[in-house]
Amino acid sequence: MKKSIIFFIGMLIFAGCKKDIASLNTKTKQPTTVPAGTLFAYATKKYADAITNASVNTNVFRFTVSHWAMVSYQEEAQYDFSTRGIPLAWWSEMYNEVLKNLDDAMGKVAADPALSAGEKANKLAILDVMQVVAYSTLVNTFGNVPYTEALNSANFFPKYDDAKTISLDLLKRLNNDISKLNAGSPGFSAGEDLLYKGSVAKWIRFANSLRMQQGLIIADAENAIAKTAVEASDAGAISSAADNASFAYLAGAPNQNPLYVDIVTGGRGDYVSAEDLVKKLIALSDPRLSQFFNKNDAGNYVGGIVGKVNTPSLVSLPAEKVYAAEEPSLFMDYAETEFYRAEAIERGFAMSGSAETHYNNAVTASILYWGGTAAEAAAYLARPDVAYATASGSWKEKLGVQKWISLYSRPFNGWTELRRLDYPKVTPPVSARSTFPARFPYPNNEQQLNGTNYAAAAAAIGGDKVTTKLFWDKF
Repeated sequence: MKKSIIFFIGMLIFAGCKKDIASLNTKTKQPTTVPAGTLFAYATKKYADAITNASVNTNVFRFTVSHWAMVSYQEEAQYDFSTRGIPLAWWSEMYNEVLKNLDDAMGKVAADPALSAGEKANKLAILDVMQVVAYSTLVNTFGNVPYTEALNSANFFPKYDDAKTISLDLLKRLNNDISKLNAGSPGFSAGEDLLYKGSVAKWIRFANSLRMQQGLIIADAENAIAKTAVEASDAGAISSAADNASFAYLAGAPNQNPLYVDIVTGGRGDYVSAEDLVKKLIALSDPRLSQFFNKNDAGNYVGGIVGKVNTPSLVSLPAEKVYAAEEPSLFMDYAETEFYRAEAIERGFAMSGSAETHYNNAVTASILYWGGTAAEAAAYLARPDVAYATASGSWKEKLGVQKWISLYSRPFNGWTELRRLDYPKVTPPVSARSTFPARFPYPNNEQQLNGTNYAAAAAAIGGDKVTTKLFWDKF
């Protein structure tokens, strides 16, 4: 007992003699600053997670494009984008997790005196390319969004910029980025660059394909600008699968594919195939069918009904490959770029090759990516209902149908293409809350916290409704 009292008194004396005890609260293991490369890697992963996952709280596009259906909960598949606050989750992910971290990284790179001029230029251009990716995602989801005032943390009430003005500025930014990127100087390290492992040459390819994409999205509204952008991108864009902008997930947590986390780790068994896609794949004897889906308990491929309760044993479920822990997420690939080249030729743009050749290249690349063979691709393209010369419909329908298939597991891009090309005509969900959604409504908290600017934006686009078409959606 005496020893305990003496120890306690000693501790009091020690504490009393210490002049400053505030330092005891200092978190010695917490970094005082986060390097630009770490912020870049984090933002890239957050974007990959957002476009890859199938959470009904964030990414519902697999149901919107009629690739997947649900077993039980049907609201999101029925175009209910408000009940779970889906627009807010998507909005916050892009602004807070992606764009803000990229902006912080740009500030650190710009202020770093240790970087050579070439390395600094490359890093700033790469970060800007990723900002273009995120901003274009927001614009093509909502329409008018905060842009010029979006990343000013001192401004709690940013104004919304005109969607068309933003899109045109994004093209200008890509022009500038491409002119600054130089494969002769270094960029981010392999550990920081999660898309291209430090290859500036491949970032140049990606930036050109992105410029081609952004140009064609606005082609029906601004044909001359689109033509200039696309033609300038042709030679420098992705030219093989080796150039794919692919985010590699890992086998172990916390860096596994979000679909694996949702379906396997989380035990979500309510994602099933959609009838529209399964029927089309069966009708065309498409070799990707077995790569996309498993057979049902009876040994058949059967799609579920979007918007209606489905019994898992009676319908086809996603194949294990689709949600494997290490399955990568594509930001842009060779197949998509070849479809853009085919479309550009059909629009009369000056491009290399023919629409048919690029179409064949795109379909073949998609089949090979999913595990098919060159022989299977050749046999598939020889079918009268697949061959470019004989497949039914206009060029928009031919490209639209095959692009819809090839963008499986890339549903946000699929939604953009369905709105833009208007093919294929997907079956409306049972008990749909509206016609096919042309956009997301703005997040509810924008109405409450940024009401004046929200009201002006809603009025400018023609109403904050899912049926309000974006400026480029002309047909």
